Amino acid sequence: QVQVVESGGGLVQAGGSLRLSCVASGSFISANAMGWYRQAPGKQRDMVATITLGGTTNYADSVKGRFTISRDNAKNTVYLQMMNLKPEDTAVYYCSARLLPSGGIRWSDYWGQGTQVTVSS
Repeated sequence: QVQVVESGGGLVQAGGSLRLSCVASGSFISANAMGWYRQAPGKQRDMVATITLGGTTNYADSVKGRFTISRDNAKNTVYLQMMNLKPEDTAVYYCSARLLPSGGIRWSDYWGQGTQVTVSS
């Protein structure tokens, strides 16, 4: 069984910072791309940032220059450093990991349960 677990959300004032963490654990052979997505109330889930196994990153335009994604391949962990937070960053943040499960033959995307980030004005 595979688990993807996020942590680090919370309440912060506008202009503040938060660091999210996400760990993939369980029965899988390897982790490929990992990423962060967010969903605000009444809106669709959108990509925030992704990172490949080799470290290539991609960001949504709305967070460029403020958020930084990184990963520790040895720990199967991905981070999202968020700075200069704005009220419009308020959302549930979800981690996604593309994993090859033990005994499997195909890569699959696994999602965490999400962590709430609230930015007050």
